[in-house]
Amino acid sequence: MDLDATDRSILTALQHNGRITNAELASTVGLSQSAALRRTRALEDAGVIDRYVTLIDPAKIGFGTTVFTEISLSTQSESQLDDFEAAIVECPEVRSCHLMAGDSDYLLQVVCADVGDYERIHRDRLSKLPGVYRIRTSFALRAVCERTAFDL
Repeated sequence: MDLDATDRSILTALQHNGRITNAELASTVGLSQSAALRRTRALEDAGVIDRYVTLIDPAKIGFGTTVFTEISLSTQSESQLDDFEAAIVECPEVRSCHLMAGDSDYLLQVVCADVGDYERIHRDRLSKLPGVYRIRTSFALRAVCERTAFDL
């Protein structure tokens, strides 16, 4: 989908406030309410807007530790990659999982209560995933920046 300046304005406004009313959105981007709604629905239908979410501060709900975990598999066969990926999506502590090029096969972002909680996740979940050969873990001391919005 080719995005014009109005589409970008709509996306910028929605990224900063996903609960903005259609009337407020229309006023912000300089459209009528019907045009703003039509444009927003077109962005949703095209998959540009994937979903609407509420961002929660993990520390405020007991998940104050962020861990980055590199996983290497014993082989990179298609079936082993598929098995690992099917299993990792079932781990609720894993916030993101990326297939990587380089030294490790996957990079995970894990949130947990503390070091002891990560030990449980490592022992009970990560080490039991299909094909896991090596796990390397790095604990984040603090977030310097975390963005949810794209500069459009």
